[in-house]
Amino acid sequence: MTDRIPTADIAAMLDDARSATLAFVEGMDGDLLMGPKLATVNPMLWEIGHVAWFEEHFILKQLDGRAPVRPEADALYDSMRVAHDDRWDLPLPALAWTLGYGQEVRDAVLARLQGPLASETDSYLYRLVTFHEDMHVEAFTYTRQTLGLPLPGLTLVRRARDRVGGPLPGDVAIPGGTFMLGAARHASFVFDNEKWAHACESAPFAIARAPVTNSGFARFVEADGYSTRSYWSDEGWAWLQASGVTLPGYWEGAAGDWRLRRFASVIDLPPHQPVQHVNWHEANAYCAFAGRRLPTELEWEIAATGQPTADGRSLSLVKRLQPWASPGEAHASARLGNLDGTGGGPVDVAAHDAGDSAFGCRQMMGNVWEWTASTFAPYPDFSADAYKEYSEPWFDGTRKVLRGGCWATRSRLVTPVYRNFFPPDRRDIFAGFRTCAHN
Repeated sequence: MTDRIPTADIAAMLDDARSATLAFVEGMDGDLLMGPKLATVNPMLWEIGHVAWFEEHFILKQLDGRAPVRPEADALYDSMRVAHDDRWDLPLPALAWTLGYGQEVRDAVLARLQGPLASETDSYLYRLVTFHEDMHVEAFTYTRQTLGLPLPGLTLVRRARDRVGGPLPGDVAIPGGTFMLGAARHASFVFDNEKWAHACESAPFAIARAPVTNSGFARFVEADGYSTRSYWSDEGWAWLQASGVTLPGYWEGAAGDWRLRRFASVIDLPPHQPVQHVNWHEANAYCAFAGRRLPTELEWEIAATGQPTADGRSLSLVKRLQPWASPGEAHASARLGNLDGTGGGPVDVAAHDAGDSAFGCRQMMGNVWEWTASTFAPYPDFSADAYKEYSEPWFDGTRKVLRGGCWATRSRLVTPVYRNFFPPDRRDIFAGFRTCAHN
């Protein structure tokens, strides 16, 4: 059952998400708003209109049966009807028109809220459209990195202890037992692919306390990892040969002088920050080099939210809502994790010790998305929700599960049961990985 939430909170969430969207658009001209045709980005001008269309579609049309705010929007912005590569060739209206359309939709969406507390249906759908816009703001961040554009002025200065902290080596040992994988039925909001928590058996395993760092991955690079066939799966090797990749995304230089392009700047490679812009194939190749493996999503969720029994010999049947112990902190904060884009990038893997899980794993929430070994598939009790195209079309074996969010992910969106999913060759996303010992 979806929690009913105050209408004032809904309005504040919607406004916050839109403010972030507008910040990414400010100062961009026509050429930048369209950008090059790439498989990993959308034209930002199209994406801004799509966000408004999604809000209109699921609230004004689906709930109220209203006529379109602007009749041409359906043919332009429906992501399931307009193929990705066609979006550059559409007769897209100018930015002023697009922003005006978004404001008209938003005004109507806010005007229909009545009373101090939203209905259960409204509480679910208004959060859905907010989280959808949050996802696109993160995608705008990927686009800025891909195109070498600076971040807009959204970042805040972090406390020194939240920025640094050095490496965090070693594994934690996690006992085996029964674990309820997925979202509980009493959760206040769930995405359909999280439904529902179901009992899974896990053998004992050992998982790294932190994600693989830049310096750790550099050892793989400097040991000719990108040219050693034995480290790569057949699919991974085929991708490597076709792509010509020899370094993680945006790395420059050579051993002893590695540098990194971060948005519009080139910086010295931060040794203790997690490696990012590596895909699933690269993560697995590193694991082969290091004699390790990726965790399954079951193991990842256990490491993030599981707890030991009193004697430490098994898994408790009770799991945490978040990795940290405090039940009063339902969402991450600057103290607990690197989320919400406020840091402008990742931080050292040893930072945010207050966010440790019960087993001592750090940064399970935020900093970088973490690849898992698991292929994206439905849970046993899956059923599609209002946004039917969100998950079901992608249960085709072509996507791998990522967990935990990244520094650009909104804390109100991501939870330890949130399942992100991308093809194994995607490396534009802010993704890294942590490893497990072989059982």
